[in-house]
Amino acid sequence: MQNISPCLWFDGQAEEAASFYVSVFKNSRIVATTYYQEGLPLPAGTVMTVLFLLDGQEFVALNGTPSLLFSPAISFVAHCNDQAEVDELWQKLSKEGVEGQCGWLTDKYGVSWQVVPRTLLEMFRKGDSAAAQRALKAMLGMNKLDLATLQRAYDNSEIT
Repeated sequence: MQNISPCLWFDGQAEEAASFYVSVFKNSRIVATTYYQEGLPLPAGTVMTVLFLLDGQEFVALNGTPSLLFSPAISFVAHCNDQAEVDELWQKLSKEGVEGQCGWLTDKYGVSWQVVPRTLLEMFRKGDSAAAQRALKAMLGMNKLDLATLQRAYDNSEIT
């Protein structure tokens, strides 16, 4: 059993957001939904929490009040196995959201994501600092990450 799970605070969009995320990520599902009762901050019968799994990772979506907002200071990293997966997640998560630099985006609910190919992380870990710097320099000029361009930069097969 997982000991730590993120709780995402929404302003009335918890159920909608959980359904959206479950539709984006494979092997995902909504597990349980709870509702506000009489005498609590929101009207009785309003969704209070939605417990959901994204590829095995447990999340809770909470309907709170509009007093708290998401910030890019906290983001979720979506590790991708190939360019097709990067493209698919980027397209789905950025729809109605805001594209950022270096593989970052903010979805339509204000949640920040990093859509990152696993190969890029391996490039940074291999110990070839000159190659890693070339890949990093190439990444800084991108919004959605392009694995082929990053690999060429890492391999020094093109000037970046």
